[in-house]
Amino acid sequence: MFGPIGMQEMLLIMAAALLIFGPRKLPELGRTLGRGMAEFRRATSDLKRSIDVELDEEKRPAPARRIETPKRSASVSDPASSKKSRESGAGAPSDPAV
Repeated sequence: MFGPIGMQEMLLIMAAALLIFGPRKLPELGRTLGRGMAEFRRATSDLKRSIDVELDEEKRPAPARRIETPKRSASVSDPASSKKSRESGAGAPSDPAV
């Protein structure tokens, strides 16, 4: 039931604990021990989960990066459009005095 510890050994340990801690402190000690074990289990499961997430992220291929080419201005690609913009006055500094 408890591995290598038999029933006689368990009774001896319980009797020693009862004599050492007393009947009033024993339930409180058991509760504290149970809470500590539950917290330990929670911490180990959280650690395992975070390790699994990190390993999954490393195994996942990196997303393909999109390489953007610099856009050409209208004057370089189409000389006719730059001529039109110069004739219409687009790009010319405005004179506030006029």
